[in-house]
This record gives sequence, C-alpha cells and structure tokens, in this order.
Amino acid sequence: MRSSGKPRLGQNFLVDTRAQGAIVDALGPGTATGTVLEIGPGKAAITALLAARAQRLVALELDGALAAGLRTRFAGNPAVEILEADVLRVDITALAHGAPQSLLVIGNLPYYITSPILRHLFLHEAVVARAVVMVQREVAERITARPGTRDYGLLSALCQIHAEPELLFTLPPAAFSPPPAVESAVVRMHFASRWKALGLYREPFTRFLATCFAQKRKTLANNLRAAGWGVEPIGAALAKCGAPAGVRAEELGPPELACVFRALGA
Repeated sequence: MRSSGKPRLGQNFLVDTRAQGAIVDALGPGTATGTVLEIGPGKAAITALLAARAQRLVALELDGALAAGLRTRFAGNPAVEILEADVLRVDITALAHGAPQSLLVIGNLPYYITSPILRHLFLHEAVVARAVVMVQREVAERITARPGTRDYGLLSALCQIHAEPELLFTLPPAAFSPPPAVESAVVRMHFASRWKALGLYREPFTRFLATCFAQKRKTLANNLRAAGWGVEPIGAALAKCGAPAGVRAEELGPPELACVFRALGA
C-alpha cells in the first residue's frame, strides 16, 4: 500500500508493521472466503498479509515495474492475481463475477484522485460489501463528517448515500518511507445503498447535489438560483421540506436534500 501526493512524481510506502496488520484486520469477516480487491499494492506490505488470508486476491497496480515485481513474488500463489491497470478503467463488478456484496476492497487511494476512485467504487456498489481505504486525513474527515459540521460537503453526502463510513485511525508521516507532507487516515465503509430508501435515481440526484454544494458558503437558495431555478419554486420547496430560507446545503443530510429535489420537480 502506498501514498502518492502527486501523480507519478513520488511514492510513500507504508512501513509501520502494526498499521499494516490493523488495516488488514479492519476488513473483518469474509477475507478467507471471498474475493479481496487491493488498490495500489506497491511493494506488497499489505499484499503479503492478504495473500496468506484471502481465498482470492486481485491486486491492481498502475506502475508497470511494481506490477512486474509483484507477479514474480507471488508467482507460486494461485490465489493471487496481479493486474497492471488503472482502477478507474476496471470493471469491478466483473472481478466479483457479479455476485452481490461479495467483494472486499482495501488499499491506498492516491490523494489526487480519491473522489473519482470512490465514485467508481460506488458505481459497482452492488458487489462491494466493505472497503478499507487510506486517504489524506482531511479527506477522511470530510467522508465521515455529519450534516451541520464544518467538514460536511458533497463528498460526505455522496459517501453516506452509498455506505456507512467510519474513521478508524490516523497515521503520521513517520509511518511511511519517505514521509509524506501530510497525515493519513484509514476509513472503513460498510456499503449500504440508500437510493431505494430515498426514492431517487443516481445520476440526476448526484448532479443536483453538485449544484447544491457548488459554492459551499452560499445559501442553498443562492446555489439553486445560480443553476436556473426561480425564487418562488425554491422558497416553496424549502418551506415544504421544513428548511429555513437561509439554510446552506451543508446543514442538510441526504434525506432533506432529497426532499428539496423532489419538491422542485428536479
């Protein structure tokens, strides 16, 4: 597992052995009986632990040299499959053979594309049971933030529609070699889609959320007006949903934002 602050310019490898074990342990039940998908195995610190536990391990490594080294190292283990691939281009559902809630995901999400990778995982949420991922600490705080708090925003809402996230622990720069300039954190997400409960379709509501949080310090009404909705429909929608006229999107959870979405006929 590695941490990359900038694309292709540097890699920070996790060397804290206690942290390595804690990350693998956080996957919980199912490791020995299902498929584990590791994102960014790097020098195999986590991969080696998983290879001894998992019934099937698929490791996605973008770096060609690292992928070649991993293939050599695990050539004698039929349970381990090394794919030189960009996770954003991988059909995760196909890796899980389409079996519902059958996949455990683990790994580092490179800091510069954390959100795109999470969104890609969410597209395949039907086959994912849990994910344990390392991200920048500030991103972990946004993923797990609750409505009404400073860190709550678009990423928080999206993650909490698809899963139940929890921040497990933070890691200092000294846990890596070479040490990065930022702290990292490990987040576990139990995938539990809320789309049916909210009565919504993914794509239009995701676009609506992006509009609501377009300028976080503006009121929800101002963001909606900037997107083309009229003053009267916005006021009526907020009133119908019991939201104050000056409310900001960060003060509302997914159910309340879904109410506004439906009231606007969006």
